[in-house]
Amino acid sequence: MVQSVAAIVFGDGSKESSKRLYPLTKRRSEGAIPIAANYRLIDAVISNCINSNISKIYALTQFNSTSLNSHLSRAYSGAGLVGKQGFDVEVIAAYQSREDQGWFQGTADAVRRCLWVLEDDHNSALEFILLPGHHLYKMDYQKLLATHRNSNADITLAVAPPAHHTKRNNGHSSFGYVAVNSENEVLEFRETQESEKPNPTAEHIQEAENSRKSKKAISMSNYRSMGIYVIKKDAMVKLLREYFPMANDLATEIIPGAVKIGMQVQSYIFGGYWEDMSNIEAFYKASMETTKNSASGYNFYDRESTLYTLPKCLPPSLIMDAIITDSVIGGGCILNSCNIKGSVIGTRTRIGDRTVIEDSVLMGADIYQQTTYGDQCIGEEGTGIPIGIGENSYIRKAIIDKNVRIGKNIRITNKDNVQEGNREALGYIISGGIVIVLKNAVIPDGSIL
Repeated sequence: MVQSVAAIVFGDGSKESSKRLYPLTKRRSEGAIPIAANYRLIDAVISNCINSNISKIYALTQFNSTSLNSHLSRAYSGAGLVGKQGFDVEVIAAYQSREDQGWFQGTADAVRRCLWVLEDDHNSALEFILLPGHHLYKMDYQKLLATHRNSNADITLAVAPPAHHTKRNNGHSSFGYVAVNSENEVLEFRETQESEKPNPTAEHIQEAENSRKSKKAISMSNYRSMGIYVIKKDAMVKLLREYFPMANDLATEIIPGAVKIGMQVQSYIFGGYWEDMSNIEAFYKASMETTKNSASGYNFYDRESTLYTLPKCLPPSLIMDAIITDSVIGGGCILNSCNIKGSVIGTRTRIGDRTVIEDSVLMGADIYQQTTYGDQCIGEEGTGIPIGIGENSYIRKAIIDKNVRIGKNIRITNKDNVQEGNREALGYIISGGIVIVLKNAVIPDGSIL
């Protein structure tokens, strides 16, 4: 089934999603954001492809893509996956040519600009599965492909019940909402929920049915598009080159346009865990769910559906007289006499004596500042503060990005309960009541955030 399928993974989300995930996207694309101490978000999507036996994967990248491109090329060369040979992830970075002087203007424009690669004689793909690279979920794409082929659809959309998302995002959707009939055919595509828009009239239903050449109008159900599409190669080429040659976005232009012109558009209803990481609060909640032994979040320990990533040559974490409860600890950490509760501690994190970390995400560090445990840490020149968390500090409900230098006697608790605040000049911002310390920031001794 999967031999004629290729995956197209978008390493970047939309400009709006990038803004909502700021400052985590200040120096990286959405797909490169660290998750669960050892991984990056794009690992979940690439692993879904591998576990679904889709061997040809194209990753389209553009904004802040240096770390993402490096991660993809090093992690998924094929040889690095134990027992999973023959998989090829080809990174296609944004480029300019004589014909196209600008950068990718959106997902549709990116695919259109790369059609010359996708139509190559050596590429035998007859269908493409298009995937956002910053979502966290497990899906067997073979079931999605089976639905697509059994219905003989031009396009099949993966959809989720709208209630799945409204609690986290106040009803906002980056990919729109669809109305489907009892045969799961997509009759209507819109940007808002049904509750935010009058119910479709009989004329609207009849118009949709007529354009779809349906025999009769039947009951409609509403779902949220996940931004995951299976598209026949011929249909994709026609949509991008003939029908909508100026369209830039798949979610807001190409897919709704395909419905309107009467293409066969089918839906595949997905009922599992899915988080699209559309804002800081969603990322924080998904990270906190990794610390709980429950079925409500993403299962990182599923041996039937391996989550792959770049293997790291790190020593085991060194824990000395620390109290750790309900937490995830990455490799290579040095944890002194500290107290950690309900937190995610990324690789190479150093935490000093008598420091308390609660309900927080620490992304760790890219380097060590000492060769052995007994060596004295040497801080950045001019600061005297080493990478890591200093002594006698207290951090609660915060996200600490990579390579941060937090001094001694620090309090990061948002004591004034500020919901939104830009203190970027001081090394942090507040979003949704969560304090985010920027990558490489320096927080001096005694600071209160």
